[in-house]
Amino acid sequence: MKMLVLVYSDALGEAVSTAFKKAEVKGYTRWKEAYGEGTETEPKLGTHYWPGKNNVLAVVIEDEKVPAITDLIKQLKQEHPKGGIKTFILQVEETI
Repeated sequence: MKMLVLVYSDALGEAVSTAFKKAEVKGYTRWKEAYGEGTETEPKLGTHYWPGKNNVLAVVIEDEKVPAITDLIKQLKQEHPKGGIKTFILQVEETI
């Protein structure tokens, strides 16, 4: 199993939710109002100078579903090039 951790602009919340529902990803955890700096977009620090915020979405999926979900994420990145979508894929040893 793999855990995908997506960090994305709060403005893309609906697009990300819709895409994952369409892909029939049922379980997830979402953190709202995350702040940070990346390499592809301006910082999102929730301040007057650096407005905006991110969300973080974590999903655990079976290995065979990874290619379809990563294709979906690549499509989201292409449709929203300034959305700051960054995805990390981690190995899941066990769930309890």
